Amino acid sequence: MNWLWAIIVGLVLGLLAKLILPGKQDIPLWLTALFGLLGSILGNALAGWLGIRETAGIDWWRHLFQLGGAVLIVAVGTPLWASIRGSRRRA
Repeated sequence: MNWLWAIIVGLVLGLLAKLILPGKQDIPLWLTALFGLLGSILGNALAGWLGIRETAGIDWWRHLFQLGGAVLIVAVGTPLWASIRGSRRRA
């Protein structure tokens, strides 16, 4: 069940990251969820390094770091995906 929640959270974070970034991110839905999941992992790691792993109540800082990680990964991953897809279409 934890994997299901991770996929759902990854999808939500990926979609939010696509909304935050300007322009159109032409990536499939599965890749949006994967990028969001990777951003969540990156945000959790950053929160842990900064000592914000466990807090009382809602972990707002950790969630902001997760969203920031998702935005970063979508911003970097979208052009990489476009270049891979473009080179496949030419072949």
